[in-house]
Amino acid sequence: MGTDPAAGTDPAAGTTAGGPPSGKHTRGFGLPVATALVMGNIIGGGIFLLPASVAPFGTISLLAFGILTLGAISLALVFGRLARRLPKTGGPYVYARAAFGDFAGFLAAWSYWITAWVSNAALAVAAVGYLDVLVPVHESTFLTIVAALSFQWLPGLANLAGTRYVGAVQVVATVLKFVPLLLVAIGGFFFFDSANLGPFQATEGSPLGAISASAAILLFSYLGVESAAVSAGEVRNPRRNVGRATVLGTIAAAALYLLGTLSVFGTVAHDKLVHSTAPFSDATNIMFGGSWGGVAVACMAMVSILGALNGWTLLSAQAPYAAARDGLFPKAFTIKRRGVPTFGVIVTVALASMLTIYNYTAGTKGVFEMLVLVTTFTATVPYLLSTAAQIYFLLSGQKEKVSRAHLVRDGILALAAFGFSIWLVAGAGYEAVYQGVLFLFVGVLVYAVMAARKGRAARSGAEGREDGESGVSRADVSRADEGRDGEDLEAESQVAVGRKGVAP
Repeated sequence: MGTDPAAGTDPAAGTTAGGPPSGKHTRGFGLPVATALVMGNIIGGGIFLLPASVAPFGTISLLAFGILTLGAISLALVFGRLARRLPKTGGPYVYARAAFGDFAGFLAAWSYWITAWVSNAALAVAAVGYLDVLVPVHESTFLTIVAALSFQWLPGLANLAGTRYVGAVQVVATVLKFVPLLLVAIGGFFFFDSANLGPFQATEGSPLGAISASAAILLFSYLGVESAAVSAGEVRNPRRNVGRATVLGTIAAAALYLLGTLSVFGTVAHDKLVHSTAPFSDATNIMFGGSWGGVAVACMAMVSILGALNGWTLLSAQAPYAAARDGLFPKAFTIKRRGVPTFGVIVTVALASMLTIYNYTAGTKGVFEMLVLVTTFTATVPYLLSTAAQIYFLLSGQKEKVSRAHLVRDGILALAAFGFSIWLVAGAGYEAVYQGVLFLFVGVLVYAVMAARKGRAARSGAEGREDGESGVSRADVSRADEGRDGEDLEAESQVAVGRKGVAP
C-alpha cells in the first residue's frame, strides 16, 4: 500500500493519510474501484438528462461537447500529476493549500463542498424525471419531494455503512449504467435520422456564445474527474493508481457521452427532445416501439443516478474533512466512522434536501438547469486553484524535479486546463455566477471565524510552552542555587574544623 511519509497517521480516522483506512467496514480502493468511482461520478444522472437540457441550443452543443471533452481530459491529466505529488485525501484543497496557504485551501474546500451538495440536489431532480416514467410523481409536489429526498438519503445511508459498501455499490452501479448508455449510443445509430437533429444553432447571438452557454451546462456531466484525487487517502498505492484511474475513467466516460448524445439527437425529434424529462427512455421507445424499452432504461438510469449520488456523497464529506483536520472547517467534520466522515455526510445530505425542497416549493422553472449552472461556477473555483497550484509547483521547482520536456508538457496541460476553467465561468451566465459568488462570500465569513479560532489555539499553545519552559528554567535556577548553598555550607564546615585543629 502506498503511503505519504510526510503525512503521518491520522488518529481520528484510523488511517495513514497517504494510504487507505483499515477496519472491518473499510477497504482501500484499488485501480478498478478507483476507476469505477471516477466513471460513476462522471457518468451520473447528468448524461441521462443533459441531451434535453442542451437541445434548445441546437446541434452546435455537440461541438461544445467535443471541446469540453478535451478540457476534461486536460483536467484529468493535471489532477493525476498533482496526486502523484500530494497523494492525500482532500484533492483540490490539499493542492491549493500546499501552494498558496490556508485561505486558498479553504476556498477550494468550501467551493468544492458547495458543488457536491448542490450537485446532489440536481442529481435527485434528474432521478425523479426518470421515476416519472414509471410512476407519475410530477402530478403531486409532495410526492415529487418525497421521491427526490429518498434518492438523496438512500446513498447517504450506504455511506454511513462504511467505505467497503460504498465501493461495492459503486462498482455495481457503474456496470449497470453502461447497459442503457451503450444500448442507445450504439443501437441508436441504426435508427438515426438527420431530420431529427434540428437547427445547427437554435438561439440568437454568436456561435461562440451558444457554445459557451451549452458547455457550461454540459460541464455538470463531467464533474467528478477529480474523484480519485479527492479520495486519494482511501486509494491503495495512490501515487500510481489515482492518476491512472482519473485518466481512464474520464476517457471512457467521454467516449460514451459523445456517442450517446449524438445518438439521442438523431433518434428523438428536436421539438420533442427540448421538452423531454427522460431523453434516453424516449430514444429507446423509438428504437424498439412501445414503452417497455423506455421503462427498462428508466430503471437503469435511476440505478446509475443512485450510484453517482453514492460517490458524490462520499466526496462531499472528504474535502471538508481534510480542511477540518487543519482547523479550517468546524472540528465536527473530522468525525469519522468506518472510513467515512459521518458528520460531513449527514450535513451534506441535509443541505441538499433543503435545497431540493426549496426549489420545488418555490415553483422555480428549470430547476435542474439552474442548479447545474451554479455548480458549474463553484466547481471551477477548485479547478482554477488546482491548475494554478500545478503551474506554481512547476515554475518554483517544488515537490519534484522535472526534466525540461516534462516541464513543457505539464505546463501546457496546466495552462490549457486553467483557460478551460475560465471559459466555463464565462459561459455559466450572470445569474449562476451571482449566486455562486454569494456562496463564496458566506465562506469568507466562515474562514474568518475558523482562522481566528485556529490562531487563538496556536497562541495558547505557544504561551503554554513558554510558561512550561519558564517553569523549568526557574526550577533549574532554584536547584542550582540550592546546590551552591550546599557547597558553601560544606566549605565553611571544613574551614571551621580545620581551625579547631581536628582532622576532617
